[in-house]
Amino acid sequence: MDSPIVTQLFRQLFRHRACPSRQNFVKLATTIQHVRRQQQRRLYSDERGARNTPRNESNWQQRTDLFPVDMSEEYKKYPMVTADDLRSRKDRPRRVKMLMRDFIEDSLYNPHYGYFSKQVVIFTPGEPFDFPTLKDELEFHALLSRRYVEFEDALDAKQPSDTRQLWYTPTELFRPYYGEAIARYLVANYKLTTYPYHDLIIYEMGAGRGTLMRNILDYIRDTDPAVYDRTKYRIIEISPQLADIQTSQVLSSHAEKVEIVNKSIFDWDQPVPSPCFFLAFEVFDNFAHDIVRYDMATEEPLQGTVLIDDKGDFYEFYQPVLDPVASRFLRVRDAATGGRYPVPYPATRLGRLLQSSLPFAPNLSRPEYIPTRLMQFFDVLEHYFPAHRLLTSDFHSLPDAIKGLNAPIVQTRFQRQPVPVSTPLVHQGYFDIMFPTNFRITEAVYQAITGKLTKVLSHEDFMLRWADVEETETRSGENPLLSWYKNASVMFTV
Repeated sequence: MDSPIVTQLFRQLFRHRACPSRQNFVKLATTIQHVRRQQQRRLYSDERGARNTPRNESNWQQRTDLFPVDMSEEYKKYPMVTADDLRSRKDRPRRVKMLMRDFIEDSLYNPHYGYFSKQVVIFTPGEPFDFPTLKDELEFHALLSRRYVEFEDALDAKQPSDTRQLWYTPTELFRPYYGEAIARYLVANYKLTTYPYHDLIIYEMGAGRGTLMRNILDYIRDTDPAVYDRTKYRIIEISPQLADIQTSQVLSSHAEKVEIVNKSIFDWDQPVPSPCFFLAFEVFDNFAHDIVRYDMATEEPLQGTVLIDDKGDFYEFYQPVLDPVASRFLRVRDAATGGRYPVPYPATRLGRLLQSSLPFAPNLSRPEYIPTRLMQFFDVLEHYFPAHRLLTSDFHSLPDAIKGLNAPIVQTRFQRQPVPVSTPLVHQGYFDIMFPTNFRITEAVYQAITGKLTKVLSHEDFMLRWADVEETETRSGENPLLSWYKNASVMFTV
């Protein structure tokens, strides 16, 4: 519900990017909190407006106004665009409409204003942590916080920023032990399957600063030179900024082993028939999703479209005609799971009847975010990497997600503090949009598309199997490598 307010404020604040106002940003955070407090008392009116929409028109809801303006004429006139259409644009689009997945894709990955293209800085803690010398997890957390502040202080000394998007990964926090665990898995499974008839070919998508790549290659070189001689490492990186950082990581070592391909995995067009391992760590969470809602009377899905008006404000429309990608995902999911998957409305007819009889009951269900881009990624693997073995890790649950089934966290960062909002329809490029992964459904869809078998483990179980956990254990016996990512899972091809 806070989308137009946040959008309007950010449009004003970032029009002159060289001189952002601290006072305005404080007002932004205050306004967001006020809007979130008002959300519940506005909800009924918005949903009631949707309920009265004629069945032959779009079911759409503006998120803030008590009596929303009818944008039906604009919806008919504005052209439909995709994220690919917007790649060459340097300015955020107006007077257009697009599917939700294209809006998210454009917000995160547009080369000129996308979140990952322009905003993100990955934290690195400097020297690896010496866990056996630390008293417990509290001391580790205190040391991490201190290094985090020092890292950002150093960045501010060079170029101050109130809106720097700084985040960290397990690869950086537990360097080199996290990467070494992955390397043990790769070497062991390589020797069990294709060694010595094929080389060890590793593809990594979204490699961040290249730390995982370097830790893996360091470990293989130091522990198994014969395998290292046959190792080839290829990074597929959409961000030119991160591709440059990754290149600098291999200049002093492993240069002859590494190739960095600066393109989107969805633009891949070269068949790779050789057996290979494909790594994707904390990548699924930023894949674009479509949004659907269901007619409470018929259970018919309606797909969400985002309209952007001439002022840059956003409106949602829902149409009962699904585009081919969303329609295929629903079919594949239903077939792969045998029809057993969660839905954003009561599963029984009686439950739906009772809910619809409540005062001000909406005619549409809560939103559901479906991972259509993830399905397309599996298509790429099946078509271009037929002999691959996938190894991926991501979050199966996320705190403070917005409203809806499989809904994301949407937040930005101001003055080193997170600022959450309650909708993905926000000023493009300034907000992270991060989804949880339902690994039961993901595993079923992956198997249906690729025909390969998989196994899913918790992050802790995978690390207990492959990591040198003694190196990350504190004096108290606590082990941050095992306990810090309880909400993450690992899936791999068997």
